Amino acid sequence: MLLAEYTNFTLRALEQVRNTANFGWGIVVLIAIASYIYTVEVQAKNWPVVFAGIGLFLMDVFNETVNALVLHFSERAALWTTTGPTLYQPLIGLTVEIMFLFSFAGIVFVKSLPEDRQMKILGLNNRVFMVFAFSIFSVLVELVLRSAGIFHWEYWFWGTPWGLPTIVVFGYATFYAMSAWLYDMGDNRARQLKVLGTLAAVDLAGILVFGVMLGWM
Repeated sequence: MLLAEYTNFTLRALEQVRNTANFGWGIVVLIAIASYIYTVEVQAKNWPVVFAGIGLFLMDVFNETVNALVLHFSERAALWTTTGPTLYQPLIGLTVEIMFLFSFAGIVFVKSLPEDRQMKILGLNNRVFMVFAFSIFSVLVELVLRSAGIFHWEYWFWGTPWGLPTIVVFGYATFYAMSAWLYDMGDNRARQLKVLGTLAAVDLAGILVFGVMLGWM
């Protein structure tokens, strides 16, 4: 593949993908924060919350795998690309800071859900409302990062202005919907573990096949 086929921001991102030059102690801090958050929930036996957090993280891993494959097959750019200072960037659109953010974003989300699943907010079921409220907020954060020049979109269907609804639905709503679904299963641990096991198997297969074996990521 000729380097000239890549966008400028893609070239900048590729220079730091899996480059350990910026590795720092901040990664240890991120691990400590995530560990504390999950330990608190496990000690309280809030298993629906724990599973909701893991589920959202696994959904993000799937999306990041697909995003990396878009870069491989387009030979131009991924759907989203991250540049700028980072402790480590494992994939074209994923930094270690983003990875840890999504590791506990699901916990934050489900702890914000009303206890009454049937309650309505502005005429909508509160689960539907909260999924889209968090998704829209997440896209607004992306817009801020884009304006700062460290987050990039290339395609009309995944960017501003026409692609924003697509990002809301497929970039985030699926994450939060999965998290809410796992949480609302309550104490049905067997079913929750089955869902998480399936997600983890798909993610692992994608990483091993497309990343390790084929080198497409």
